[in-house]
Amino acid sequence: MAPLKFCANISWLFTELPDLSQRIYAAASAGFQAVEAAWLYDTDLQELQRAREATGVEVVLINTPPGDVNAGELGLGAVPGREAEFRQGLDQALNSGSSVLSFPCYIIRIHLMAGRVPVGTNRMAVAKEMEAIFIHNLNYAADILSKEGITGLIEPINTRITDPRYFLDSPHQAAGILEKLGKPNIKLQMDIFHWQIMDGNLTKNIHKYFHIIGHVQIAQVPGRNEPDSAGELNYNFLFNTLENHDYQGYIGCEYKPLGNTTDGLGWIKDYWTHNK
Repeated sequence: MAPLKFCANISWLFTELPDLSQRIYAAASAGFQAVEAAWLYDTDLQELQRAREATGVEVVLINTPPGDVNAGELGLGAVPGREAEFRQGLDQALNSGSSVLSFPCYIIRIHLMAGRVPVGTNRMAVAKEMEAIFIHNLNYAADILSKEGITGLIEPINTRITDPRYFLDSPHQAAGILEKLGKPNIKLQMDIFHWQIMDGNLTKNIHKYFHIIGHVQIAQVPGRNEPDSAGELNYNFLFNTLENHDYQGYIGCEYKPLGNTTDGLGWIKDYWTHNK
């Protein structure tokens, strides 16, 4: 049974350092062989590429652009009337990815963000329209990404604590959309923090949806801190569950360190020590 592979989310970890390229060096020094990031669009991509080449660290996940953050947007995939901007954002993700990752030498994943229910509209009233738009956009993205050998991901984000207006909020909703879509290179991103808050029942849900899971992210609940911090989740058990399912993908460390990032990495160093 192969040990699990972890990647540092450098939008959340090593924020003691001001730019993403410095965080890649820090992640490599801490023992990570891969990183993920929310967005690279305001970053010096040449510096990022130099950091990646110098360290050998892979960038394995980025998100599509959020849209107009000042207007309260967080992704455009399911948002009515923004189809053209979604396609432009996908192109932008591919362009920044190719600059940093040397496509097609590195196969990465792109999180295709669904976005929020528009302000002033009722979720139930627009649910069918937004789902249809999301499936239409995902179908377009699947064809584009397949030419590059890239996996697209959709991620449910909890609407109880983190983002009350996010359209995609449960693994069951996401699985239904993927079934209707029927594209093998679009998969489910399992952020255990969000899944626990929305549905719990993690062991059964991992088993039920394992065949469509393309990426995993972790954080403790409810504080969204280190996996071994005080909280609801037993990550030793969850890691064993993923190992028993022979999970081969990456596990993104997307959490808020309680203090200095490096000081909070005891949990992963213990895992690496016991799985050499």
